[in-house]
Amino acid sequence: MSAVDELARPVTEFLGGPTPQAWINWALQHQDLMLIDHAHCEKKAASTALSLMYRYVDDSAFLNRLSKLAREELVHFEQVLRLLRRRGIAYDHLSAAPYASGLIAEARQEEPWKLIDRLIISAFIEARSCERFAAVAPHLDDELATFYTGLLRSEARHFEIYIQQAERVAGQAGISTESVQGRVAEFRQRELALIQAPADEFRFHSGVPSEASSAA
Repeated sequence: MSAVDELARPVTEFLGGPTPQAWINWALQHQDLMLIDHAHCEKKAASTALSLMYRYVDDSAFLNRLSKLAREELVHFEQVLRLLRRRGIAYDHLSAAPYASGLIAEARQEEPWKLIDRLIISAFIEARSCERFAAVAPHLDDELATFYTGLLRSEARHFEIYIQQAERVAGQAGISTESVQGRVAEFRQRELALIQAPADEFRFHSGVPSEASSAA
């Protein structure tokens, strides 16, 4: 097992399956887009952590973890921006992949499951991001390979923060850990289906290229 594979082991064990090779090939053909969308992903990850901080005003331990996570995501956002500038790539707006919205569509609307599902979804987004860092790193130039390996090293356990909090919220509501893990299993299937689905546009969390995107 390579060093990258070992770093990625927690997320690969959590996820339902690996990123398809077709997406990896697509990413290598669109490295500028990959970096731009990655910057957006880091910013959104920080935003998610910050928004949850407003929800957990009475949970100092979790607030501290979220604050640290948000700062780390913003540092990574700044690092991607520096990479873009060095490579002469303009940071611009991109439409979002249907990945996150596809997961959110499965969330329940009644509490406490609404919050539990939100935490589980955040865990899967974090885990898939790291798995993709590991998937592309061996195929990139030295600078990008080092960068993505470093990100994997620092972010590989982020998903556990969200899963642990989901179980804590559930426990406070009298919901068993087994029930939460059952919900995780449901999202695991949905998440895998989303990253295997045909996509017309490449994004960091897109599915595989559709016939239309291949012909473009």
